[in-house]
Amino acid sequence: MSTESPTVGRAADDPGAGTAAVLTGADILARVRGASARVRQFAEQAEQQRHLPRDLVEELRACGVFRATMPADRGGPEMTSMEQVALVEEVSGADASTGWCVMIGMDSGIYAGHLPPDVARRMYPELDMITAGQVASVGCAHEVDGGFRIEGRWAFGSGCTHADRITGGCVVHRDGHPVLDERGRPRTIMFLTEADDVTFEDTWHSTGLAGTGSRHYTAENLFVPYEHTFRLGAPHRRGPLYHPDALLRKMSGVPLGIARAALDHVYGLGQEQSSRRGSAWRRSSRIRSTVADCEMRLAAARAGVYVSLERQWEQLAAEVPLTPRDQALPALARHHAFHTARQVVQTLYDLVGGEAVYRGRTPLERQLRDVITACQHIAAQHRVLEKAGGILFGDPVEDVLV
Repeated sequence: MSTESPTVGRAADDPGAGTAAVLTGADILARVRGASARVRQFAEQAEQQRHLPRDLVEELRACGVFRATMPADRGGPEMTSMEQVALVEEVSGADASTGWCVMIGMDSGIYAGHLPPDVARRMYPELDMITAGQVASVGCAHEVDGGFRIEGRWAFGSGCTHADRITGGCVVHRDGHPVLDERGRPRTIMFLTEADDVTFEDTWHSTGLAGTGSRHYTAENLFVPYEHTFRLGAPHRRGPLYHPDALLRKMSGVPLGIARAALDHVYGLGQEQSSRRGSAWRRSSRIRSTVADCEMRLAAARAGVYVSLERQWEQLAAEVPLTPRDQALPALARHHAFHTARQVVQTLYDLVGGEAVYRGRTPLERQLRDVITACQHIAAQHRVLEKAGGILFGDPVEDVLV
């Protein structure tokens, strides 16, 4: 397993030195803001090749985005969930596919926290390493001496084309049969391995988020030692960052960032001095009321995300048991953020009219496709409302509330 990083050995004051410098969450956010123009420049290339360009990945790595959840005792920023959302918002405002990949790739620290400390350091020798993969337990982990023999095919491996580590969810099998837990349900685990150990399939031909490279990948007869497997919710570290839903909390940043960028684009149209439309838009009561309504909806959705996450984070940090509302509201706010963003972008797309259909002339065309595709994620599906409603009525929380 390679322990080299592209940024090792650079001076701490080198703007490309993502690994050498100790970065706070504020430092990383500032670097990302400074790199937004570059993210926009790469967006069309990512769209065309259906994965992030390597140069863009390395610039993001140098910004420190992929170390966001690495622990402080290793020199990481250990960003709160609220800080992570803000970071993903910022990147997604420049390009949604890039924001989605950042959202996925920054989970390395969370996965590392589920491993014994010495194993985590060997698996993640550098802070800026990227992890990708599907957590759904669609693979099989056949128990053998010293570990598991992994077989399976996983979909939606966002960011897998540039990942250093790959993960995947599996059902444990012994002697050809699923192993059941104490409640009679199939026992599941996740594994971590090098990207070269799995086979990627070029399957990602999508409506939107084209640049995420969310391909299928397969493993055949892959041996993974026990120490490189874990169960979400059974971490070796303590704290709010390792609660089972930690992987999901910052997802809202993608739709919120898309909608914010769409609104800013429309404001820009109203400021155009070289066309009659700019002046007309500023005077139009229909334009003003529509933009104000979109701003109101987005602000409310964003507030719901941050307020519910802050409450949950405070309770977990204090090791106070979460109430049903603490469990349900972050998931509901996340669901609402996705659908509100889609409504906002669709409204603005309609507002702009015919010009919005032209690729390259306006970002709205891509933003609409991106937010529509994002809403197909399980975190934005109706089942979230059903599960959250059950919890609010007192049903036990049996698994991660997506």
